[in-house]
Amino acid sequence: MLVSFMIGLATATAPAPPPGVPLQHRDQREAFRARQQGRILPLREIEGRVLPTMRGSQYLGFDFDTDRGIYTLKFLRDGTVIWVEVDGSSGQIIGRSGN
Repeated sequence: MLVSFMIGLATATAPAPPPGVPLQHRDQREAFRARQQGRILPLREIEGRVLPTMRGSQYLGFDFDTDRGIYTLKFLRDGTVIWVEVDGSSGQIIGRSGN
């Protein structure tokens, strides 16, 4: 049993957020750390570049992939969810789905 436990610990890829902490909050914390370290642009700057291009859409929030340094901004337009991927270091839109 101890061996199974140790293997489980060794193969864990990422710590789970504390119970009751929404994933959005974890993304925000990770993005904040990366910003403090100068690895990415501030979220407000990313939003300032992307939101004007999404007129007629409702902004739902974002996810942040710390491994890739990519923000994914989520929008809703006419019942369709649209994801816009943005390189966190350059601010360039690198992908879009759900048009």
